[in-house]
Amino acid sequence: MKKQISPSVMCVDFFKLKETIEEFEKLNIDYLHVDIMDGHFVGNYTLGTDFVKALKKETTIPLDIHLMVEKPESVLEWFEFGENDYVSVHLESTCHLQKVLSAIRAKGAKSMVAINPATPICMLETILEDIDAVLVMTVNPGFAGQKLVKSTLKKIADLRAYLDENGFENVEIEVDGNVSFENATLMSKAGGNIFVAGTSSMFSKDFSLEYGATKLRESVNV
Repeated sequence: MKKQISPSVMCVDFFKLKETIEEFEKLNIDYLHVDIMDGHFVGNYTLGTDFVKALKKETTIPLDIHLMVEKPESVLEWFEFGENDYVSVHLESTCHLQKVLSAIRAKGAKSMVAINPATPICMLETILEDIDAVLVMTVNPGFAGQKLVKSTLKKIADLRAYLDENGFENVEIEVDGNVSFENATLMSKAGGNIFVAGTSSMFSKDFSLEYGATKLRESVNV
């Protein structure tokens, strides 16, 4: 599968948001990762509905919306998303997962299910036909700057094998959490193909976004 980059908008300097989006377009960035947190499912608040609407108007780069919220079925209608966008909901966040995934597809977007580091991949068994991708959290969700949960590297490899063995070779695997250049290589070799870029790679203060994007692409195309 094509290796793709999805920079986390949460890490952007909001006073330079427009200029950063324009630079992302010049760099041919694949997705923009948008973290939505409600302060309940995770202990943090981040971006909201009006921000997503504004982002949709500002750029043609597809959005990669990560809903870290309780009962996502109750908030889907608040967001604007559609063709080529990914929308992920946490398996752990709702009792009506298939209903939510179906609603995402009904709005024209691609459905993704997110799983926390401790959630086993066997939990995906009954929803494989309902998803276009799996988001493997390689840190516990909620805050940037965390260390990699090392067991998730094997989890990525096990998931890729599990999907392929069950006839779902086209289901993509996104990885999110401490995607440094070094870790990105390991994640890519394990089977990941969409990489959420944050402070440990593209948004480091030590170099430019262009250098970070180039270096990350080199790291995942191994």
